[in-house]
Amino acid sequence: MTEGPMNLTRRHFFATAGGTLIPAAAAPALLLGQDTRPTFRVKVDMVVLSFTVTDSRGRYVNGLKPADFSIKEDGIQQKINTFAEGNKPPVQILEDGSVKPLVTLQADPEKGGIATDAFVGTNVFVLFDTSNYMYRGFVYASDAIADFVRGLDRADSVAVYTFSRNLTRAASLTRERADVLQGLRRAVVGDDAALYNALLLTVRDAARIPGRKVVIVFSNGPDSASMVAPDDVRAVAEDEGIPIYVISTSDVSRDPISSGVFRRLASRTGGKSFFARTWQKQVEAFEAIREDLGNSYTVTYYPSPNPNEGFRRISVEVKTDLARKYRISARPGYRPRTGV
Repeated sequence: MTEGPMNLTRRHFFATAGGTLIPAAAAPALLLGQDTRPTFRVKVDMVVLSFTVTDSRGRYVNGLKPADFSIKEDGIQQKINTFAEGNKPPVQILEDGSVKPLVTLQADPEKGGIATDAFVGTNVFVLFDTSNYMYRGFVYASDAIADFVRGLDRADSVAVYTFSRNLTRAASLTRERADVLQGLRRAVVGDDAALYNALLLTVRDAARIPGRKVVIVFSNGPDSASMVAPDDVRAVAEDEGIPIYVISTSDVSRDPISSGVFRRLASRTGGKSFFARTWQKQVEAFEAIREDLGNSYTVTYYPSPNPNEGFRRISVEVKTDLARKYRISARPGYRPRTGV
């Protein structure tokens, strides 16, 4: 995938065509001849929301139907447009509440259509820390990722990105597992870690892909070279509806700052964080993520009119007598996009 010039956080940073991040303060040199007083407008696109439902014992609750859920934004009821459970093909919800298979809008996606299979399975972006912090456990970490890739559902697509100071797209998004594993094996240990730079660019790549997507960060923790703040990355992922799962190999007690950031990144985007120092714990963390993906519900909807141009809070409820015993894990909300 080719990086084009883009505003990364809408507030603080820009990316050049080579993927280099520059502060917004330096951006005016790139904008000569343009009005320096932009007018912003709110643009709300289709919202993609993935979540899990578990019971009081932490077991996944499967088999729920679209009519079992109530989705609200700022207390305003939303009409579900499409619904999917796990890796099953999504269905479209009609006006009368009945469902039908989601159909291809146009045969050629390059002409503006959306292929049905773009919404089947999950687009998984694995971001692998290959900085010098990972030197000792590099081989074991690579093996854990490889096992995870092999075990993904056949409907899932996966990409592997690696990073130290710079981001490398080791394997582009594909369902061909051999291509992904080949790209993973080419990874080599680098120098300083620019985790949040790399994560932001990965989230931006994922945002361009239709359907359900997640980012899985496998890292030792410390970030020594980024130009962006983790909360800026979290805000972008939150707004784009991309859950971030984090597997950290660092010692929580020795690096409480990174551990706290990882927990916040995961919880605010609808993902989960794991702290796994041993190879066995890392394998277990990947297995837990794979189970989460296979037992998630994904809905899309077009937001009802809402005057709120800031953060819109999303609530998901199960409309049954047992709902009070269920726990729903989802991102808390998003900010509608603004454009110039």
